[in-house]
Amino acid sequence: MGPSDENEEGAEAPGKRPYSAPALEKGIAILELFAKDPSGLTISEIAQRLKRSISEVFRIIIVMERLGWLHKNPANDRYTVSYRVLDVAFRATPAHTLSTVAAPIMHQLSIDTNQSCHLVVRTGGNATVIHRQENIGPVGFGIRLGTVVDILTSCSGHVLLAFTAAERRATLLAELPQVGGGPLKALDKRLNVVRMQGYEMQPSARTAGVTDISFPVFGFDGHVSAALTIPFLVTIDGSQKTDLDRTRQMLGQAAQDISEGLGWMGPLPEA
Repeated sequence: MGPSDENEEGAEAPGKRPYSAPALEKGIAILELFAKDPSGLTISEIAQRLKRSISEVFRIIIVMERLGWLHKNPANDRYTVSYRVLDVAFRATPAHTLSTVAAPIMHQLSIDTNQSCHLVVRTGGNATVIHRQENIGPVGFGIRLGTVVDILTSCSGHVLLAFTAAERRATLLAELPQVGGGPLKALDKRLNVVRMQGYEMQPSARTAGVTDISFPVFGFDGHVSAALTIPFLVTIDGSQKTDLDRTRQMLGQAAQDISEGLGWMGPLPEA
């Protein structure tokens, strides 16, 4: 019986398991395991955590290493994820076009302000840094590529939520178990402020002494594609090029330039 013979609607018969590919599922589970422990794992540690036999894990690990997805440290036999994973993910998603357009603009922004900046996109119930640009000075503050930030408390997260269509935003928030009641009302109130003023600015949720500023980046379809953020750091050695207010204005212009580079023709809120 072929796949189309299950029933007229193409649904699975009652009691049947969904289609599965055990080897592929194990490979994905291994990659997700490394995301929780990027320092590396041995084959026995992987088998133990996945509750699999060493022999079945060994076969998959060897193939993944041969294909360039994993790297083995000969000194301790620990495996880590290779940069091939990041390269393929970057080239196979919209982040590639977004980062390509944003990179030169972010580079110039960091030169003009002597501040680092980063680009954040929504990933499920969180947000992830997909591109970063360090400042040119000897001292600065930045966030690592691939960092996952809390969409509910971070400056970037507030921007991504505030400029998401109301119906879609309500759906996203409903899927997050930690939101409800009073906290949800307070968040909605803050998101309305962010949307009205066109940006978010707040003390960093991670580091004392840093003020995060974030503006939305829009795609050609008018939907928010990313948040462009500067973790503003005040220096006392005379290297400060722009104050907080001027930096905010320049960040807003950079976000508009990226949006226009992506093909969006609509006006952005003034900085």
